[in-house]
Amino acid sequence: MKYVYSLLMLGAGLSVAAANAAPPPRDVPYAGVIKVDVDATDLAHRVLQVNETLPVKPGKLTLLYPQWLPGNHAPRGPIDQIAGLVIRANGQTLAWKRDPLDVYAFEVEVPKGAAQLNIAFQVATPQNSDQGRVVMTAALSNVQWNQVVLYPAGHYNSAIQVSASLTLPEGWQAASALPAQREGNAYRFQQASLEEWVDSPVFAGPNYLRIDLAPDQKIPVAMNVFADQASDLVPTPAQIELHRHLLRELYAALGQPSFDHYELLVALTDQLGGIGLEHRRSSENSHAPAYLRKWDESVGRHELLGHEMTHAWNGKRRRPSDLWTPNFNVPMEDSLLWVYEGMTQYYGEVVTARAGLTSLEFTREAIAENAAVYERKRPGRQWRPLVDTTNQPIVTARRPLAWTSWQRTEDYYSESALLWLEVDLRLRSLSGGQRSLDDFAQRFLGAPADRGVVSTYRFDDVARTLESVAPGNWGAFLEARVNGLSQPLLGLQQAGLKLVYNDAPNLAIKDGERNRTDLSFGLGLSVAGTGVISEVVWDSPAFKAGLAAAATTLVAVNGRAFSGDVLKEAVLKAKEGGPLDLLVRTNDRYRTVSVDWHGGLYYPHLEALTEGSDHLNDVLKARAP
Repeated sequence: MKYVYSLLMLGAGLSVAAANAAPPPRDVPYAGVIKVDVDATDLAHRVLQVNETLPVKPGKLTLLYPQWLPGNHAPRGPIDQIAGLVIRANGQTLAWKRDPLDVYAFEVEVPKGAAQLNIAFQVATPQNSDQGRVVMTAALSNVQWNQVVLYPAGHYNSAIQVSASLTLPEGWQAASALPAQREGNAYRFQQASLEEWVDSPVFAGPNYLRIDLAPDQKIPVAMNVFADQASDLVPTPAQIELHRHLLRELYAALGQPSFDHYELLVALTDQLGGIGLEHRRSSENSHAPAYLRKWDESVGRHELLGHEMTHAWNGKRRRPSDLWTPNFNVPMEDSLLWVYEGMTQYYGEVVTARAGLTSLEFTREAIAENAAVYERKRPGRQWRPLVDTTNQPIVTARRPLAWTSWQRTEDYYSESALLWLEVDLRLRSLSGGQRSLDDFAQRFLGAPADRGVVSTYRFDDVARTLESVAPGNWGAFLEARVNGLSQPLLGLQQAGLKLVYNDAPNLAIKDGERNRTDLSFGLGLSVAGTGVISEVVWDSPAFKAGLAAAATTLVAVNGRAFSGDVLKEAVLKAKEGGPLDLLVRTNDRYRTVSVDWHGGLYYPHLEALTEGSDHLNDVLKARAP
């Protein structure tokens, strides 16, 4: 009887699912234009007011809130921020119902005689980072259109037209890849498809500087810089030229772009939530307020603009087939993120160095740090292949892990950068120095579009294009690197390099070591300036001593109150045979642990395998004038 009851309940569930399922998207134009008006003036409460007018016909209608967003690689549309939803037709308030099996879908019955719906709601954006990414502050707003729309199910994004306006506080200015006319404090944006509109977010604020990055080129490219303080908008002529050179190096490496104009949206802030997100004609980027004022600090972040612009070629124009979907509520698959993000990560580093935004020395140290991560800090490679980390955005929604070194995180970025270094050097070797990854990139990323402006690809397309550049059994090569548990440091060997460790600080580690002490490559421990242990590497000396980053604070080292300098001094003395006794507090319990580590500070660096074998500078050498 219990078995029969279960079958009946299952059947009932399937019936409900069938009844509530949104109609699948079809490449059929939606009749009429959706009008969306957004008021972003309520800075005190950080609330967006949305009024939407939707042309409709009588009958059942499913409205969707965008869930799967390009560049997020996971179903992360912030549906939790929606409030005050009211739907009206002909002056009458209509009942709506959320689909219990798909909370991003809303069902409404359009009454007879109604030609449009008037939809009003608020987006209660986060007040602090615990609630999500902060997108509104007293001096900055980042309006992402996917947050402010309900769209009709049953159509491709490209088949739905949207006309939008944005009202800002007095004295504010806005920048977006989508052209707009300003009317007082309101911007009226050019009508576009839902696909293009959502792909054209807005940065806004009162402190704004626009820099022309392509004054002598046919394709307009600008850097739109917004800041918490106007005093942070102080680029030097040399800094402007470096960013212009970055653009030239991108063209030299990747070929002519498919965009007809491009807007770098840059926020210099410690109040707005951090971001690095790609779009076809723009990108969203955030830096510390002193990005321009203190150019030689946080140098590692200089790579962000090169990374996000590379995506205009790799990811937005040329995209894995399983990451192209007809609308924002069809699930995506991430299996080829080692190309989409991994090759972009590699090129972000390379073009940034070629342009001079980072020095050759710094870039080499950053590559050494990255390689050392996979030699010393990712024992999880013993059980989890690179390809499986492409599922991580869906698995964790980018929440912190208890044991990143063992569980692995989104390593398809940094480990794949080492893979593409190996591919680059292998192409050069196989072709006798006549070909490089740039040749592959220009062939692969310039493939004809097959879905609107997007060109899609699969694993075999990657291998086939590599074969066309320099034959080398690339399918088997990539299969071993991506799906196997092979050693990711082979790219260094191709470059004629090896990793060495010593007490001399690594420039990239030092650059990122602000307010913390990073001894993770040897001791296996990173500690914040407050003494809170932020990382313990699985199976490291610190791990074997019983330490974990679970509400644990390092109080004292060899009887002296903790500081970064005290810890480093003790580690150096332990190299000579001294003790390394750490007094730690976990919640309300104190204990002393002795760590068996005598290797010193242990920072990674690159060294030639043999005299004259170092080829890395050839890769990083500027190509553009």
